[in-house]
Amino acid sequence: MVNLIWVGLTIIGIIFAMINGKMSEVNEAIFSSANEAVTIVIGLVSVLVFWLGIMRIAQDAGLLEKLSALFKPFVQRLFPEVPHSHPAMGYILSNMVANMFGLGNAATPLGIKAMEELKKLNHNKQEASRSMITFLAINTSSLTILPTTVIAIRMNYHSASPTEIVGPTLLATLVSTIGAILIDRYFYYRRRELK
Repeated sequence: MVNLIWVGLTIIGIIFAMINGKMSEVNEAIFSSANEAVTIVIGLVSVLVFWLGIMRIAQDAGLLEKLSALFKPFVQRLFPEVPHSHPAMGYILSNMVANMFGLGNAATPLGIKAMEELKKLNHNKQEASRSMITFLAINTSSLTILPTTVIAIRMNYHSASPTEIVGPTLLATLVSTIGAILIDRYFYYRRRELK
């Protein structure tokens, strides 16, 4: 559905530009944006590779396991249906740690694997389980301690202080994660009462 919306907006914009004689400006905007996009992507790839390397070093040093162990009691309370030693728990913890460091691109494959494992626990039913809904809410709100991707974009655009967003990002994502958990629990208990 989103693809149809984007195609519709693009077609409407091009038709509008043709009617108003602004096609030259549209062409100029397309090519300058494409050039800028390539520049941003190259800058982001270098930062992403750096942070993925740091994450790999942290993983090899056992830091990620320690962080996962630190968060495991809390995560087990959020996902009581997931057995403690199940692979889903490992993927959930890894996804959360990657999101905390602003590595959404690295967290995405871990999130997909977590959902696959949660689906197996749900016996491949068509309806999402409580754990799947909770994971989706937490993953979407994702507490972020260090927004590396946003810092990289700010550095690309020569921000005077690219890291000044760390505090506001931490506060905003903390509020969004707490809100997501509270809303998730509210609807879970409400649905249970209605049954």
